This record gives sequence, structure tokens and C-alpha cells, in this order.
Amino acid sequence: MTYYARNLPHWHPETKAIFLTFRLYGSLPLDVVKKLVRLEKEPRKQFLEAERNLDSARSGPKWLAEPAVASLVESAVFQGQADLSFYLLEAYVIMPNHVHVLLQPRVPLPRITQGLKGVSAREANAALGRTGKPFWQDESFDHWIRDLAQLERVRAYIERIPLKAGFAKSPEEWRWSSAHK
Repeated sequence: MTYYARNLPHWHPETKAIFLTFRLYGSLPLDVVKKLVRLEKEPRKQFLEAERNLDSARSGPKWLAEPAVASLVESAVFQGQADLSFYLLEAYVIMPNHVHVLLQPRVPLPRITQGLKGVSAREANAALGRTGKPFWQDESFDHWIRDLAQLERVRAYIERIPLKAGFAKSPEEWRWSSAHK
């Protein structure tokens, strides 16, 4: 098992799937970020609080709502699997201000996140005319999947987020998701 810590602890057992969430820089208001810091010893509550605020997309940038930008991010997600073989992609969703992916890593997670976030940030910033500015928040949330039942629950959770947020009426309707048909 690998372990590292930045602001959050990260444990990654070998051969386990990872549920990864990363968000746009500035997508959470300062008061929410402070609340998340206070919940640091309760990672489940911390994630749920962040998710509730991100899904509402009431504040901060929403660059991923731009089809051209969402397409760039989606391409980076696909590239990590198809071209680089960094992971096996199980599910994903691109929301207006954050991204969820469920994957089976083949390389260390920091390499995956650096690739996904680095490539997509450069391309998205260029498309938005904001070259050289932060695009993604530095740290990501991650959770390793314990068993097949949890993998299926997380897959369903990821694909149903657009419904929960009121952006779609069915998982298949949301264009920026593995559920899209």
C-alpha cells in the first residue's frame, strides 16, 4: 500500500479501484473550505460537505459547463486509459465545476492526477484565454474501493450525480458521463 499526505491523507492499496474527485480552482467559497478543514478527521463527512457544495455550483467558476472545455477534459480522461494505459476507466462524470472518475490504476495515483489535471488545465486555459492561471485546485479527493459491491455503488453514484444536481432527467441524458448513450 502506498501512502502520502498533503493537506489530506492518501492511502492506495495495490489492485484496488480508486474513486477520484478533482475540482476547479476557486470552486468552493472560503467559508466552505474552512469547514472542510475542521472536518479533516471525518473524511466521509468532509467529502459529503464538499460534494453538496460542488453539486449546487452556486459559486466559483463553472468552466466545465462550456462544451469545448468539457470535451477537452473528457479527452484527457480517455487518453489516460487508451493512449497512456495509466488506468482502466470504470466510470466518470464531468460536472460544471468538478470531475469524478472511478478507475483501476496501473501507475501510482499522483502520476495519474498530474497527467489528467496537467494536460486538461493547459488546454482548457488556452481555450478560455487564461493561459498561466490556476485551473484545477491543487489537491484532489480520493477513496479506494473495498469490494465489488462498493465499486457498483460508486459507479451508480457517479452516473446519477447530474440527476441529483438537477442537470438531467436520466443518467444517459448527461453528455459528459460514462452513462451517456
